[in-house]
Amino acid sequence: MTRVKFCGFTRTEDVTCAVSLGVDALGFVFYAKSPRAVSCEQASVLCRHVPAFVTRVGLFVNAEADTVQTTFSACGLNLVQYHGDESPEFCDRIGLPYIRAIRMKSDVDVVQEMARFPRASGFLLDAYQAGVPGGTGERFDWGRIPVTERPVILAGGLTPENATDAITQVEPWALDVSGGIEAAPGQKDPDKMARFMAALQR
Repeated sequence: MTRVKFCGFTRTEDVTCAVSLGVDALGFVFYAKSPRAVSCEQASVLCRHVPAFVTRVGLFVNAEADTVQTTFSACGLNLVQYHGDESPEFCDRIGLPYIRAIRMKSDVDVVQEMARFPRASGFLLDAYQAGVPGGTGERFDWGRIPVTERPVILAGGLTPENATDAITQVEPWALDVSGGIEAAPGQKDPDKMARFMAALQR
């Protein structure tokens, strides 16, 4: 069964809707330059509406170790998503469970990158755009994804219209979507969220 993470929440009503639809994980962006950024205080309030067995994920981009640890604790997060240039040593030193984002540059060796992070719980493969660490809304060539036993989380340009194709072609551990279920950056569309979840059931 393919898991689903909806990312980039900024409003309580969107969190409640996603949870009611049966999403597996919710992502909160702690990167000030993102249009979906939330403060630790905002995320703490949002996370109170996330029940048990729904994973709360914090997305960080080259944040200081103290910031990651403090935010993780204050918001009651379950998982960290490293989306910057963090080294394996940095991720391991912090000691929190994490997934590692790999931006699919034309010359990236995905298998080699995965080998660099043996303690990662999974790898989020996202489209590459210079100067943008994530949330581009662009899709990359899924044929570049290697056969691997490591958990692959597919991101980049996903929508209710192509979610079923993503599952059948890639067979990922999970799908991660943000812009494809929004009315505007940071504002989720209930109908798009519902149609995305329905596409998985098909």
